[in-house]
Order: sequence, then C-alpha cells, then structure tokens
Amino acid sequence: MTLKNPLDMHLHLRDEKMLDLVAPFSAKDFKAGVIMPNLITPITDINSLKAYKQRIMKACKNEDFTPLMTLFFKEYDEKFLENAKDEIFAIKLYPAGITTNSDNGISSFDIQNLKPTLNAMSELNIPLLIHGETNDFVMDREANFAKIYEKLAQNFPNLKIVMEHITTKVLCDLLKDYENLYATITLHHLMITLDDVVGGKMDPHLFCKPIAKRYEDKDALCELAFSGYEKAMFGSDSAPHPLHTKECCGCAAGVFSAPVILPVLAELFEKNSNEKNLQKFISDNACKIYDFKFEKDKIINLEKQEWQVPQKYGDVVPFMAEKSLKFKTKLI
Repeated sequence: MTLKNPLDMHLHLRDEKMLDLVAPFSAKDFKAGVIMPNLITPITDINSLKAYKQRIMKACKNEDFTPLMTLFFKEYDEKFLENAKDEIFAIKLYPAGITTNSDNGISSFDIQNLKPTLNAMSELNIPLLIHGETNDFVMDREANFAKIYEKLAQNFPNLKIVMEHITTKVLCDLLKDYENLYATITLHHLMITLDDVVGGKMDPHLFCKPIAKRYEDKDALCELAFSGYEKAMFGSDSAPHPLHTKECCGCAAGVFSAPVILPVLAELFEKNSNEKNLQKFISDNACKIYDFKFEKDKIINLEKQEWQVPQKYGDVVPFMAEKSLKFKTKLI
C-alpha cells in the first residue's frame, strides 16, 4: 500500500523534552501536520509562534515535514490578522476549561462578541478550528455543541469551520448540512467506544477528550472515513502525556497514536475499504479543502511486515502498546 503526502490535520507536539521525544514520529510518516497551540502558555502572538515553530523544526531534524502553525483563539483585530496571515495556518478555538490547557478559552459564544474576529478571519480566508464541546453531561457535550456550530456556520458563511476530532453521529450528520463545515476524525475514535475505556478495568491510555462514545457513533465515523467522504479529514489528535500523569488519580486526557497511525490505518482500510479511500482520508480531501500544493511529494510505502508496538516510548505509552501490527512504514 502506497500513500502520497500523508497529512495529520490535528496534532499535539507539546514542548521541551516531550517535543523532542514525539515530534520525530510524526515527521517521519507525514508530509505536514496542523500543530495545536494549547501549550501551558498558549500561543497567541507571532513571536511565540515563530519560536515554537523553530523548536519543532529542530526536533524534527532533517525530515521532510512542515508544521502548519495555529494561534490560540482570542479577540484579534483585522490589522493583527493581516500581518499574521503568512505565518499561520488557522486559529484554534477552545471553550474555556474543556480540555488540556484551555482555561484561557472562550466562555461565551455570543455572536456579537465573536463577530469582529470571525469577520476578519472570513475576509482573510483564515480557517477556524474548534474543539466543540459544551460543559454539560460528558456524553452529551459534543452533540449539544451542534447548535453552536450551526449558529457559526449560518452567521459566517464564508468562514471555513473545522469541527475537530468529531465523535458523534450528530456531528457526522451535521457535516453534510452546511457547505462551510468540515471535520477531522482520529484513529482511536474509529476503533474504540466508551466500553473500551471503562467497560472493564479502566484503561487510562484510552481516556481522551472528547471521550469515545457509543457503537452507533463509531459506526457513523467509520462510514465517513472508509467512504473517503470529501469533507472529512484525518487528524490524529495524538496527545502524549508522561506515564505518571496517565496512570494516576486525575488521569490526563489524551491518546498517543503518532508511532502507529499509518500501519493501523492501513489494516483498517484493507479490511473495511480500499487504498484509494485511505489516500483521500489521509491526504487528498485536505489538499482539496485547503488547496495544498507541494513542490516535492513524500511517498510512504506500507509493507507487509509484522512488528510489535513497544510498551513505552521514553515515558509515554502509545496507542496499541504491545500489540502486533502487520504493516510497517517505509519512506520511498
């Protein structure tokens, strides 16, 4: 199986020692990745963004990988955004306190308050990426955010809005209702339900936000991905945490999937779909949505070669730890 220019449209690389550990996995297998800005001190200005990008490039060493940088959403004026446009790929909006390092996120979705920034983004063609959850009962948070997505899509029809890491049938259906709504889907949400997380002994390494949902939700996600649906893109939401913050009381939310993404996707699509639709999901759809053009292609070959996923990489437990996989990536 051969893939051309794989893209990860939602990626957490962290910083400092963790950045050095995890960045090479994504840089090896992907042509580019959309980098999340929710560091401990969120990225909200261009100098910080440029400095972070340089740290990422250093950690990726000489791999053919482009970090697509994002700013943490706040009220930005048009002049700032116009000056920043060449440095940023998108702006990421987090509801306040809803996930890791999001305390400085948005506490009100009043359209009038958001209008100046979102109008400027529309004019400048800067996409808006959203972690779409309310602060309700945890299983309902994403579905209840659908009304906010609708309000934003209706009021800002020229704004490209990406519903990040969707997990519910509700948002799978909503994706088809508005021309300016798009979505990313993770690997782990194509494979697990809440039953896998807490149905037996709790597996902290599968605990993430948004949490995995019901079987009918997973089925709806799989239908979009396996069909190659043109508005759905792959975004790993690979989110590493050190072992001591996962296997503890107050477990951190995040699944570290970066080391196994392409081999596992290859198995899934071989079983449920085809190579053509994997190419759409992993790259072609995003290329069309964002009009990506690359001077040089990155070709990844997935060879039939069984290997066992390590129990840990450094101090981080990966998705599928100690499981046997039958595909292995090789750069052509």
